[in-house]
Amino acid sequence: MSDTPVIGITSYVEPASRGDWVDVPSALIPHSYVRKVEEAGGIAVLIPPRLDSAHDDHRLVRALLERLDGVIIAGGADVAPELYEAQRHPTVQDSRPDRDTTEVAIAEVSAAVDLPVLGICRGMQVMAVARGGRLEQHLPDLVGHDDHSPAPATYGSHPVETVPGTRIADLLGPRVDVPSYHHQSVVTHPGYDPAAWAPDGTLEAMEDPTCRFRLAVQWHPEEGDDPRLFVALVTAARSYAAERAPRGG
Repeated sequence: MSDTPVIGITSYVEPASRGDWVDVPSALIPHSYVRKVEEAGGIAVLIPPRLDSAHDDHRLVRALLERLDGVIIAGGADVAPELYEAQRHPTVQDSRPDRDTTEVAIAEVSAAVDLPVLGICRGMQVMAVARGGRLEQHLPDLVGHDDHSPAPATYGSHPVETVPGTRIADLLGPRVDVPSYHHQSVVTHPGYDPAAWAPDGTLEAMEDPTCRFRLAVQWHPEEGDDPRLFVALVTAARSYAAERAPRGG
């Protein structure tokens, strides 16, 4: 049996063009996610959102997660504010109900089965909302600057300070500079402990200490040079796979 864990990465369904094929609906995610998983020693597979939101989402997601050793809930468009009972801010992007429904279900079921999970940017926000948390819909209104998302399609960089005693601090040390691209942030996060902060008070990481590996960061580690979060996820996934493997007679 291979000890290479399989890591699912949530993705979009977006129109893509290749040669004569124009605007073909395709499952997409930046390849940087795949590359980081592979460099950390895992096998990356994409999880496309379900386009027909059905009442059996949790049953189907459970069947999916039974075949995986870990999950990355990836970055992307804003989570629909209706999911946390907020009025929509003018800056909020068009909702992606396919991703919202699929990823909230993944967040809920993965917690129930204690599957290793890393949330990235939107993924952190999904994980918070899935447990009844709330988001700040336009961070510049709160912090008074655009450092977290300086320009369209342009990653910013800023330091974060980790919270002593957290798993994030154990992995990354007391301070790290991170690539950043988000205009929203987590305000409340039931069931998660704060694990890192930006200098302006923005929550930059959270974790569930009751789970084997359930971390989320607001920044984009797949766009940086630091592999430690991905190595930690793959390591946890490898342990998870070994524990559930059938014992030979």
